[in-house]
Formats: sequence, C-alpha cells, structure tokens
Amino acid sequence: MFAENLRDLTVVVIDDIRANLRLLQASLRAFGMRQVVGFSDPAEGLAWLRDNSWDLLLLDLDMPQPNGFEVLRQLADRDPSCSPVIIVTALGDVENRRQGLELGADDYVSKPLDLTELMLRVRSKLQLAHASRALRQERAQLEDKVASRTEQLRSSYESLIRSLTLAATFRDNETGNHILRIGESAALFAGALGQAAEAVELIRLAAPMHDIGKIGIPDQILLKPGRLSDDERQTMNRHPGIGHEILTTAGQSPLLALAAEIALHHHEKWDGSGYPAGLAGTAIPLSARIVALCDVYDALRTARPYKPAWSAERAQGYLREQAGLHFDPELVTLFGTLAGPIEALLQRLPDDPVEGAGDREPRG
Repeated sequence: MFAENLRDLTVVVIDDIRANLRLLQASLRAFGMRQVVGFSDPAEGLAWLRDNSWDLLLLDLDMPQPNGFEVLRQLADRDPSCSPVIIVTALGDVENRRQGLELGADDYVSKPLDLTELMLRVRSKLQLAHASRALRQERAQLEDKVASRTEQLRSSYESLIRSLTLAATFRDNETGNHILRIGESAALFAGALGQAAEAVELIRLAAPMHDIGKIGIPDQILLKPGRLSDDERQTMNRHPGIGHEILTTAGQSPLLALAAEIALHHHEKWDGSGYPAGLAGTAIPLSARIVALCDVYDALRTARPYKPAWSAERAQGYLREQAGLHFDPELVTLFGTLAGPIEALLQRLPDDPVEGAGDREPRG
C-alpha cells in the first residue's frame, strides 16, 4: 500500500492500551511501514518525540497524564507540515474533536477503527510530510547556493573595487595604506554613531573609493608641480563626478551605491562652499561628511611630497577650527572620542617614508 519512498518514514504510536498499541503497530507493518515506534507510556513517548525526528504521530487522547491534549500542547512548536498528528481515540464527541484540532492535530479518527480508512489517511499524511521535507531540503540547498553566489559576487565586487582604487593611487600622491586608513577610520565613526554592523562594513569598503574619479584627470594636471591654473582647477574638480559615474556604471549593489555617494560628495563643505554641488549642512550625505573629515585628517597627519606631516595636536586643532565651516561640528566633537583609535591606525598602517617635501600642490 505504501510507496517505496514512504516505507522508511518514521511513524510513532502513543496509546496507553497495550492491545490497541499492538494492533496499530502490526497494521502499519502489515501495510509496509518499516519504521514504527510505539509507546504505552505517554510521558516516555513525549520525551522520545522531543528528542528525535519523526514523520507522523498516531495519538490517543484519553490517557494518564500527559494525556493526548497535553502531548499536543508540548508539541506546539513542531512544523505540522513535516510532522503531522492523527488523533486516534474513542473520545469522538464534538468538543474533544474540536479541542484536539485546535491544539494542532491534523486529522481525527474515531474508535472502533476502520483500519483500511486509517491506513489511507496515514498514507496521505506521510505523502504530504515527505513532500514538505523534500521541499524544505531543496529550499535550504537553494538558499545555500544563493548565499554562496552572493558571497562570490560580493568578493568579485570588492576585488574590482580594490583594483580600481589602487589604480587611482598609482596616478596620484596617495598611498595604498592611506585609502585603507580612510576605510577603517570611517568605519570607526559609523560604529560610534550606532550604525548596524552591515552599514559599518559597507562604509569600510566604500570609503577607500572616494577619489577613484582621479583616474579620469589628465596626468599633466594630476601630476603637475606647483599650483594649478583656474582652468586646471576646474578640470581637477571634476573628479567627484567622474568617480560617481564610474561607480554607478560598474554595477548595482549597496556597496557601489554608497561608494558613488561618497565619491560625489566628499568635497562638499558644511558651510556650502564645497563642490561639486555646493551642498550645505545635513544636505550633504552623512557618509560623505564622515569621509571628508577622515580624509583631511589623514592627509594632514602624513607626509606628502608637497608637505611634512603635521603633529596630532596641530591636525586636531585644525579640525576644531573648521567645525561648522568645512566639517560637520557634531562629527568633529565625536572625533574627540575616536582620536586614539584613529592615531593607532597611523601606527598600524604606516606609509613608506617620503623623500623631502617639494613644491607640488595637494590635489584634493
């Protein structure tokens, strides 16, 4: 009667009348079931059900405690699609039937039994349980594949982004460790602001791409010693827009979207005197306000071909002077609690020594 794929499913029978228990077990085996577990002690049966995997329960109601109703209450957290329950009892009145179904039973068969009808119901429930378990397994495998593919895509995005970012540093006076420090210090700010771990990780990865648009600036301007002319400065100031375009056309992901936002707005200033859009105050995205402060502080604290490194005291004094002008004043205040960890980044991720300072203008 039972198909081969159902024969090894586990059917549990709980009935305190041993004769009834033996009859049900023998009938299930006669119809082809190989895994039949029986209990005349409902407490022992309930303990077994809590500790083992099973596919169908045939449950009497009128038993010593825990009776069938209590067993159903104790099994309320099961997945009924994978572990259904058929009540098999002499309590056939409407009230008991309703209570059993309300407590989570999936079907109800009254004694005396029609064994053929019971086996048909058992087969139906086992087919549903088997299909539900197979579907759950397939869904889990699919979720694993999706998670794996998502991780592969994320890794590919990160590798691409790091390559593009590194390419930008090769054409400018910045260093690879500078861009790593910007990511780490921006993540410190995001964490201190109470952002979720996922958001902290996004800004850690996105912030290093803030100057990626410099890839599109001609060498004669990007690498020019001395000061830029007005026309050259206008060309140089195009790099936020170029970076935004590069990142928005690279693909669609939360990481690239955040990186594009930072690239476009990290030269805006709190008082509205920045570029490219002249945004002011909180109209500047928070991510860009964070990166602007981190970028300037790191540049001040490290030596470049055009300047020596500033001391921590001098650089932090400059941040305070520019609070409400260049920088978000609340972020400057927050910097006071993060100065130690950010200074530690300079020790952990130092730049290579810079030969004597020249007359080259910084290309911010």
